[in-house]
Amino acid sequence: MSDTVSVAEISDTDDPATRPRVALLPGFHRRAEGGHPWIYSNELAMDAAKALAPGTLVTVCRDDGRPFGVAMFNPHTLIAARLFDRDAGRAIGRRFFLRRFERALKLRELLYERPWYRLVHAEADGLPGLIVERFGAVLVVQANTAGMDRFLPVILDALQALLAPAAIVLRNDSPARTLEGLPLESRVALGAIAGPVPVEEDGASFLADVLTGQKTGWFFDQRDNRAFLARLASQARVLDLYCYAGGFAVAAAQRGAAAVLGIDRSEPAIALAAESARRNGVAERVVFRRGDVFAEAAALAAQGERFDLVIADPPAFARSKREVPAALRGYRKLARIAAQLTAPGGLLFLASCSHNVAVAEFAEAVRHGLVDAGRGGRILRSSGASPDHPVHPALPESAYLKALTLALD
Repeated sequence: MSDTVSVAEISDTDDPATRPRVALLPGFHRRAEGGHPWIYSNELAMDAAKALAPGTLVTVCRDDGRPFGVAMFNPHTLIAARLFDRDAGRAIGRRFFLRRFERALKLRELLYERPWYRLVHAEADGLPGLIVERFGAVLVVQANTAGMDRFLPVILDALQALLAPAAIVLRNDSPARTLEGLPLESRVALGAIAGPVPVEEDGASFLADVLTGQKTGWFFDQRDNRAFLARLASQARVLDLYCYAGGFAVAAAQRGAAAVLGIDRSEPAIALAAESARRNGVAERVVFRRGDVFAEAAALAAQGERFDLVIADPPAFARSKREVPAALRGYRKLARIAAQLTAPGGLLFLASCSHNVAVAEFAEAVRHGLVDAGRGGRILRSSGASPDHPVHPALPESAYLKALTLALD
């Protein structure tokens, strides 16, 4: 952890009456008052605030001195203040986090019968920069801001009190931490992890590498999309590009797909996918192949291979605004080659998890890719993340996942 302090220290020292105050510049209150949880550095009087340590709790005030809310502050980032609460008198400590966790848990328990889901989705759950995933008795925590990093002792204490997990893993290796000036690490903070942990989803059992796998080890955001496509996979030949740990591939096989080919460049992910296929009794109908997706897909197309259902769920092509033009070219190319591999009358699923790429931009890139492939079709379903990834009404960036399911002519 970076610059962390004890539970008692944080709980006892957040006195709303003595917090540092940071003022909004004249005329820069409207966006924040409209519900946006972020305040940018060019919207604040930064002179005195520059001396504050990253992650400091501050009271944000209007330019006339009236309190606006309580936020965690970082003088070195473009997003300087992330609001915790519109009540500036709210003390931020163990009780605050416990109440927010209880609220998030109540919502997830309405959505899911079994404890495998994203428990906390950052700003949308009122906890900016914090991700908590629940894998049964194992929790995976990711603190992506300096403020949340400082609060990790309190966060872990509150999670233990609420859920009594057998283990908690810190996956503090996100690129977002670098922007906050935080070190990268991945470690077990509580209990022990002997290896991949089980994931239960839609009647299937998978394995997730929560210590070294991509992101937090599993993509709960695609849960509903996996279930939707699996229902369409009966007797189909399925191609799963960027198959990772086999979520789409194994779900399709379990729902009766005749044959499934999964391709990914990660050897550890392929190994987990193969083991999940064995666990679900579908190994004889699923083949996983390690390789570069574009190269492997091009080779399949050149061989005249065609599939009834093609799935392409790539990692983020754009990690910043500067990368968006190249990302859109990548999505167009992926749509073209995936369409070429889709049989006449077949189904094509394409997804983008790049929050910098807008919904309309992604759809347009897919449309161009279909034209490049000489294919026509219809959009059957436009979807996003599963409901354990709620969207903040004023923060479109929290609706990062975009997916299209198409029926091709």
